[in-house]
This record gives sequence, structure tokens and C-alpha cells, in this order.
Amino acid sequence: MHLQQTGGLSTISRKQPGWPFGSVMPYGLDEQGQPSFLISSMAMHTQNLLGDPRASLLVTPPESQRDPLGAARVTLMGSVAKVPKDEAAPVRERYLARHANAAYWVDFDDFAFFRMALADIYFVGGFGSMGWVAPADYMAAAVDPLAETAADLIREMNTAQQETLLLLARECGKLDAEQASVTTMDRLGFHLRVKTPDRMQGGRFAFTDQVRNAEEARAALADLAAKARAGTQVLHSL
Repeated sequence: MHLQQTGGLSTISRKQPGWPFGSVMPYGLDEQGQPSFLISSMAMHTQNLLGDPRASLLVTPPESQRDPLGAARVTLMGSVAKVPKDEAAPVRERYLARHANAAYWVDFDDFAFFRMALADIYFVGGFGSMGWVAPADYMAAAVDPLAETAADLIREMNTAQQETLLLLARECGKLDAEQASVTTMDRLGFHLRVKTPDRMQGGRFAFTDQVRNAEEARAALADLAAKARAGTQVLHSL
């Protein structure tokens, strides 16, 4: 949610009652991570929300274009309502910090800020990694320290560390791995997708200690590889 700026908003259609209506939707985030939208009263999704505030926002990373099922994505569900005037200033400031071009229409009479009050969250981290997230846990969370560098780290490990990833899949997961690739990474570990002769599967590897930057992440991967070679237990869910 921190890294991306646009998602797919699904509202409940007024024209076709009960049917979902999808829209491309830039979003901002308040201090708790709740999404905000700058929308026109003439837009179909706004008219839908005024009739029924229930909505969902799907957010996917850029790499989902190359690997849509292997990439992480999240769906936020909640009620969307107009932001009260006395609360609009910080919402406006944070939104414009992410969408500078919106300054050209933010003061148009038909535009206003709306905010989603979260009801539930569903996160998919890749193959075999998914689950519901309590809104309170999401809103209390901080941005992961690897958020800005994870994509580059993943590309690096999937190219330069292929033998290490295969070692982890074979020694720890006891899999006849032909290919192994990291799909997501954070301060606690990473998700590994493994191709075997008969199927594709995935699982999670935990770093021995939390990492704070790319250098520590590289060292943590080397530590896991050393433990795998030595037959030492490595925490994983393959």
C-alpha cells in the first residue's frame, strides 16, 4: 500500500443493483494506512458510493504484469464516506504529496475527498501464501524497512543467487527443485516459489534475525544457506 499509488476500486452499481462496478482509482493513505480518494460527484463510482458505501480496493505491484499469480497483492474492504471538512486538511496534504498533478483539480467544486473505513483485509503473498489481516493489525503496522529496496533485492537474488535458492528448496524442503525464485521479501524473511517436475509450490523462509537493509538481507540469505549445507534446522514452511 505504501509503495503503490493506484488500485482497482469496486463499488456496488446503482444502475445494475447488486453488481460490482470496477474503476481505476488513485489513492492516498492517512496516518493509519486507510486509503483516501479525490473523486468527482459526476463519476459513476462516486454515485455508487453515495448509494451504498461498501467497496473494495485491490492493489497490485508493477511486477504483477510479468507474474500476476506469483506477485503479492492486497484487497482492502470497507465503507467509503466523504471526509468531514474539519478533517480534510491532513488528508489533502498527504494525498497531494503522492499525486502532485491532482493540484490542478483538487479545488474544483465537484471534487471532494472520500476515505475508506476498513472492515477487513485479504493479503496474498504469492503461491500458497495468503490470509485475512485484521484492520487493527494493519493500522498499527509500520512500513517495512525493506519496502523501498525489496524489488531490487528480489531481482538480484533470483539471478545471482539461483544456486543458493535451489539449495534451500532441496535441502530444507526435500524437493526435487528445478527452479526456485523469491516472490516477496520483508524484514522477517521471504517467500520462495519452487518448480518441481510435477508441480509448482511455494513456502516461506524466515531469517534468523530481523533485517534492516539490503546488506543485512544478503547476509541473512548466506546464513540460511550455510545452515542448510551444515544440516542445521532452518525455519520454513515448504
